Order: sequence, then structure tokens, then C-alpha cells
Amino acid sequence: MCGRYAASRRPEDLAGVFEVAKWEPEETLAPDYNVAPTKQVYAVLDRALKDADDKRPVRQLRRLTWGLVPSWAKSPEGAARLINARAETVHEKPSYRRAFAARRCIIPADGYYEWVTGTQERDLEAEGRRKRPRKQPYFVLPADGSVFAMAGLYEFWRDRTLPDDHPRAWWVTCSVITTEAETTPLAVGPAEGPRSLSDIHPRMPLMLTPDRWDAWLDPARTDPDDLRPLLQAPTAGLMRAYPVSTAVSNVRNNGPELLKELEAPEEGTLF
Repeated sequence: MCGRYAASRRPEDLAGVFEVAKWEPEETLAPDYNVAPTKQVYAVLDRALKDADDKRPVRQLRRLTWGLVPSWAKSPEGAARLINARAETVHEKPSYRRAFAARRCIIPADGYYEWVTGTQERDLEAEGRRKRPRKQPYFVLPADGSVFAMAGLYEFWRDRTLPDDHPRAWWVTCSVITTEAETTPLAVGPAEGPRSLSDIHPRMPLMLTPDRWDAWLDPARTDPDDLRPLLQAPTAGLMRAYPVSTAVSNVRNNGPELLKELEAPEEGTLF
């Protein structure tokens, strides 16, 4: 899964990378090194501008809430549970299938965090013995330092308890699509640590390479059978991973120091 990530790039930089034509300065977000569910995040999407005469889609950088609320939901209370959608079933799950057909986006990140449980604790769990597990966080990012373009979906939800002109009458939320983690060796990794992304966690965010951006964002493409090939994982070996401070485990901690690469895991030997 993907439950925490970092996003520190400026909107101007993201606009250049993704060839964004429209973004609002008032929607600027501060760099966030510990993005968690229900936070505001950047998303790139192709959509006609609101109230514009020209209905052709325009590439926009928008501020959305992480945690998808389906349009048919009675309330937004379940948003924190719908932060990830599985690539294998996103086209058929009631919570995601409408968005998959018509409202796809890219959620830009520096990389994402994942936690590994120590070897001793894993052995104890297998034996049925209770012990508080020690978990070492790893940061996973593109090996070349480029933007990590996560495949995403977005959705609109109307709060019927509020009048149309209320600023909270409409919620715009999003979810990150995940896929099976790579089993091939990491491009770059610590001397002692995971050999592949699947050693860290069996799932990972689906990375969209630049050659798929236009097709993924195109709202005119609505046939699930036409879209599903875009969910194939990219060429293996594009990622690297390294251990970071356990400070990131507390969502209240936030700063560039969370991305500092450690020479060895804080929680001892994990592999």
C-alpha cells in the first residue's frame, strides 16, 4: 500500500514537468515531507475549466484531499480508508470504477515511505508470540531523482447539507493506485537492506512513466479495456530505497531531515 509520502516540489516546477497550463497561486501548498491521508495534496488532471465557454480539457495542477469519497457516498467519513485502489480491480470496484473511466489524475511525489518489521519480530509473530514489533522506515524514490508520478483517481462529492455557494459544498478527493511491488534488484540500495521493493512491502504505488501521461489523463478515453494496459508496471530497476529516521513514523514530524539517508537501519538488522 501507500500510506505516507513526501512532496516538496514547488508548483512552478511541477507545472513545468507536467506541462500544466492552469494552476491557481492561492492553491499553493507548503513542502510536505510527511504526507498522510486526509491531507491536501497536488494532483495533475486534464479537465475543462469551470464556467469556460471552451469545453476542451486543459491540463491543471489542482489541490485535492487524499482519501477518495465516491460521489454516491452518504458522508465523507470513509475517506481515510480509500487512499489506495488496487490496479488489478480498480475497473470493477464500486468505489473506483466511475472515476477510473472518467476522472484519472497523476499525484506527484518525491517518493514514498514504507516500513519493514525486524527479523526477530517476524520470527516471533510466526511462532504466535506477542512482542511489539520494531519497524524501520524506508524511503523509495526514482533512482534518477525525477518526480515520482503516481497513478491516481479523483472524485467529486456534494455535501447536501450545505448551500451551493458554501465553500465546503463540494469535496474533491483522490486515491493512489497501487500494484505489486518489484521483485527485481533495486537500481541503488543500502549495503545492508532490502534486495528488492517486494522485500519492503508486497505493494507499491503505480509509477506512470512520461510516455503514458497523456493517455492516462485524457478524459476522452473511457473504455476500461482500453485503459487497463496503462496499469502495467513500468520497466523494473528504476527505483532505489534507503533507510530513514524512525521520526517519520510520527505524522506530526515534518521537515527535509526526514529524507536524510541513513548508513544503516536504526532498528538493527532487518534482512
